[in-house]
Amino acid sequence: MSEPITARQFWIRAPGVGEIREGALPGAGPDSVMVETRFSGISRGTEALVFRGEVPPSEYQRMRAPFQEGDFPGPVKYGYSSVGLVVDGPAELRDQMVFCLHPHQDRYLVPASAVTLLPPEVPASRAVLAANMETAVNILWDATPRVGDRIVVVGAGVVGLLSAWLATRLPAADVSVVDVDPGRRATAESLGLAFSTEAPVGADADLVIHASGQPAGLAAALEAAGVEGTVIEASWYGSRSVSVPLGEAFHARRLTIRSSQVGRVPADRTPRWDHGRRLAVALSLLSDPRLDALLSGESSFDELPITMRTLSEGPAGVLCHRIRYRDDG
Repeated sequence: MSEPITARQFWIRAPGVGEIREGALPGAGPDSVMVETRFSGISRGTEALVFRGEVPPSEYQRMRAPFQEGDFPGPVKYGYSSVGLVVDGPAELRDQMVFCLHPHQDRYLVPASAVTLLPPEVPASRAVLAANMETAVNILWDATPRVGDRIVVVGAGVVGLLSAWLATRLPAADVSVVDVDPGRRATAESLGLAFSTEAPVGADADLVIHASGQPAGLAAALEAAGVEGTVIEASWYGSRSVSVPLGEAFHARRLTIRSSQVGRVPADRTPRWDHGRRLAVALSLLSDPRLDALLSGESSFDELPITMRTLSEGPAGVLCHRIRYRDDG
């Protein structure tokens, strides 16, 4: 009997405590692929909430990631942005670079249907942004922006910047990004985005996308919306309660607040779109080298327990942090 194949895996042992474990991989099926990981990405928002144990019990099932093991708040193996090389599987995938919604580990065995080929023009090092780009695509679908719209994005994290960058492709759109951190200006401007640290009170925006993850940001988004305007709430607060200012002129201005969450394809698209098609589009949008500006740091897989703890504490300037699995990249 052959020895089981094992992999090194990152687990959250308990809130705020991570570790790397050795674990056996499942048995291979007829359509399985073996992927050797090259990079994975940490988007500080959701993964920091998970690491800190701030997923409310009501969301334990809905928040499960593909190929997650364990349960919230821990021990749990969590993550959703992995890029690697197919070393075994169907001939058409072997030796190809792929993206997979998979937790952080150095190799894994999954059905071939769970991986998506990288476009030739998208390097593996940038493809870790695919999950964030997919979220931004879904936000724009939910927002339904129109030609010439005045659009304000509150929150210059990865998702906010990608949403704004996509919105600038709309003809004659006037797109601006707001964040209280002046350090985000250079990144925003490198993507061709107008940036401000001031809450855009009275901006008369047709559409506002809120992606700051802070209640104060949502209040600023409501202030920026024009009469009959729409605010897309793209932030997720975990177990925190949020006070929303629905008094004063909220009703008189007939504002709309609409949630956006990447776990579901919008209803008007489900007859034609599935998650796989949406992810393929997200990967194709990562061909622009300017998007490398959203990768704010890199560290090795061995350092991940310390890295995750540091990132969960909210250091300034962090966007998407990349995890490297091989010294040769």
